[in-house]
Amino acid sequence: MAEAAAAAGATPLLPGIPDEIAIWEILVRLPPKSLLRCRAVCPTWRRATSTRHFLLAHHHRQPALPLLYGYNFIGDDVESLDVIPFNHQAGVAAADQLQSVARLAQPTPRLDACFLLEACCDGLLVLSALYPPNFSICNPATRDFAPLPQLYGFTLLGMYPNPPTGESEYRLLLYQASTNLAQGGSYVYELGSGQPPRHIGCPDAKKLIHSPVSLLFRGSLHWCTTNQIMVFDTTTESFRQICSPIVPAGDTELFEMGGMLAMSCLNDERTTLDIWVMPKYEAEVWAFKNHVELPIGEIRLQSGNCDYWNVVVTSWDGDVLVQVQIDDWLLQVNIDGKLVSSIHRRGLSPTEHRLTQSLVRHTFFPTLEGYVVNASPFI
Repeated sequence: MAEAAAAAGATPLLPGIPDEIAIWEILVRLPPKSLLRCRAVCPTWRRATSTRHFLLAHHHRQPALPLLYGYNFIGDDVESLDVIPFNHQAGVAAADQLQSVARLAQPTPRLDACFLLEACCDGLLVLSALYPPNFSICNPATRDFAPLPQLYGFTLLGMYPNPPTGESEYRLLLYQASTNLAQGGSYVYELGSGQPPRHIGCPDAKKLIHSPVSLLFRGSLHWCTTNQIMVFDTTTESFRQICSPIVPAGDTELFEMGGMLAMSCLNDERTTLDIWVMPKYEAEVWAFKNHVELPIGEIRLQSGNCDYWNVVVTSWDGDVLVQVQIDDWLLQVNIDGKLVSSIHRRGLSPTEHRLTQSLVRHTFFPTLEGYVVNASPFI
């Protein structure tokens, strides 16, 4: 705190208010875009809000919002990708809550060249494209971007901060298939290290490439697999299994709810879903939380009687939010099974990721070949 207060100088930031209050109770709570505007007020405000300690505190005050992606089209060609944290607020029109934090131009208009969201951690996004096959990393708040050619031929399993070295270093967990047992299996890539991905074994991780998106919870990555949950301890870099609730056949998804590990199970007919939570993580004890009947009549009304829709479950402000995407509609359903909002936009889809924006400047970005800031592909 003293670092940012000292950077503010002798002149108070806000007349009549101590700098400790102005910085650590007011400015630290602002959304990133508002904070960046405040920096233009005067050099004193810029210095006070640019220290690393302040930026880390500011990041930890930002909400973890459900992340949407929206493709923008010219005719049938994809022009760009919008990164959209969905700020679900009662009484506010749904369309007004879709404020993009970044727009990235597509490398080519081909559908198989579109950016795809692969991972999200501490405001950082890992993107991929199928043609040509490649990965990249960006921070939409600071507009840092860099390609990751070292990952060619790998499948991304998850992303996590490196616990022993602090919040500024991040690692990617990868999988590579190989007929050579000494080379196939899991790998770890440390961003900015300059070293190729490091082999850590575990060929059984192959089953994770067809699992839903990983969830970083209590310092470990978690995946739903058939009748079990696979866990990767990011400190020991080892895998283990924990039990999952006994659920009927259907699509399962892990998320965090009220500080607990939670799981949803959507039935095969895609008409109902059950919510389970693990109040005692160490004891691996699950408890049934809710049964949600989806408003099928209203969904079919929007879908034109289509029989398939994409369902993503997330937690927002201690409650469960069910997002149903079908054709060009994104529907929001609450835990009581009531349709609370609907958005019509071509190319808009939910993800299982949550974005907590960060203005922290990571030192690994400039070490990556092809790094740019506030330049293409950002628009």
